[in-house]
Amino acid sequence: MAHDARAFWVAAPGRGEIRSEPLTPAAAGEVLVRTLFSGISRGTEALVFRGRVPPSEFERMRAPFQSGRFPAPVKYGYANVGEVEEGPADLRGRVVFTLFPHQTRYVVPASAVHVLPGSTPPARAVLAANLETAINGVWDARPLVGDRVAVVGGGVVGCLVAWLVARMPGCDVELIDHNPARADVARALGVRFASPDTAVRECDVVLHASGAPEGLTLALQLAAFEAKVVDLSWYGDQVVPLALGQAFHARRLTITSSQVGHVAAAQRARWDTSRRMQLALRLLESATLDVLINGENDFEALPEVMARLSTSPGDTLCQRVRYLQPPAGPTQHV
Repeated sequence: MAHDARAFWVAAPGRGEIRSEPLTPAAAGEVLVRTLFSGISRGTEALVFRGRVPPSEFERMRAPFQSGRFPAPVKYGYANVGEVEEGPADLRGRVVFTLFPHQTRYVVPASAVHVLPGSTPPARAVLAANLETAINGVWDARPLVGDRVAVVGGGVVGCLVAWLVARMPGCDVELIDHNPARADVARALGVRFASPDTAVRECDVVLHASGAPEGLTLALQLAAFEAKVVDLSWYGDQVVPLALGQAFHARRLTITSSQVGHVAAAQRARWDTSRRMQLALRLLESATLDVLINGENDFEALPEVMARLSTSPGDTLCQRVRYLQPPAGPTQHV
């Protein structure tokens, strides 16, 4: 007897497909998880879908439970929420978050799953990986009480960064994006909104999360004397030109990268990735963050949905994938 599993694969750059995969029951120390929801990390997954991961990053860009190799065929993703069907007694029936791709069922080590707090609904928990990235970015930026903070890029990570910093006393936070539809989102998150042309200058801290080279150029223009610009974007194989001959040296600016694969240096002595993920899951108890999930589709529609999101995302922030309830009992493969 084996469980039926279906998984989304990038079969070739720009083309996805659903494939069947047999799964054996969980062994000692493992869990079998039935997926309830997964989330599309639109920026990174669009680059993967289009085959835009540079060869130099093939190994560093591997997701924890990726199958296949870049550019394709590859099974990629890291925002999966499901219910444990088999495994240790203390996990059976629990709802968990796992850095696993889009797949109906899967078996992983029990240590790889993170139990959701009772106050965090499974449908919202698809934001956990993005929130973990945002937390790490704020740790890298280290804003202080009362700082004027600019966040360039109103995607999911940028919105989450702005929401986190706005919870710090006295911080004046502005979310900057060229899409006017983000103004309503910013308002819901409790931060100001501006277009690139109207953004406030002389900021103490600037975080860039637009994924576009011109966004990083704007971030430098917004930074005050000796301010730090933290870049959370990942550009794939795109070359990013920077105008470092203007006020960059006179203002003594600093550009630093932030990447979720390592805990920010400021916290690394006391935090590991598991503790950081548990923090993200606790913060997701806030219903305010539902504003960031503004698209949803059934699992079987993923090939068409990914093709659309990778080229014409429109106003989509987080796209949630829902999984149909399975028939009772396992299915035998013929």
